Amino acid sequence: MVSRTRLKSLLAGLALYTMAAAIVGYFGVNAYTGKYGLNARQELDQEIIALTSELARLKRERAQGEQRVSLLRSDRVDPDMLDERARFQLDYAHPRDLIRVNKPN
Repeated sequence: MVSRTRLKSLLAGLALYTMAAAIVGYFGVNAYTGKYGLNARQELDQEIIALTSELARLKRERAQGEQRVSLLRSDRVDPDMLDERARFQLDYAHPRDLIRVNKPN
């Protein structure tokens, strides 16, 4: 009888420690690989770097577009830009012009 109670208490203690170790392990693994874990932070940092460089590229592209639009304003029209736009819209080309055609996908 005494040995069964002792065995039962030993198994209960062992089960308790096993459950505690499993819970700690679960939270430890999630702290490393979870949605907000250490690996996710590294991936977010890489994504931030990529998006920052794309933002810089888009800002340059927008500045170039704004500069081209400013050349076509009615109060100060750049003759070269006006000639380029007129040729493009009318599909007109001088025999010595080099034409590059962009085909839509």
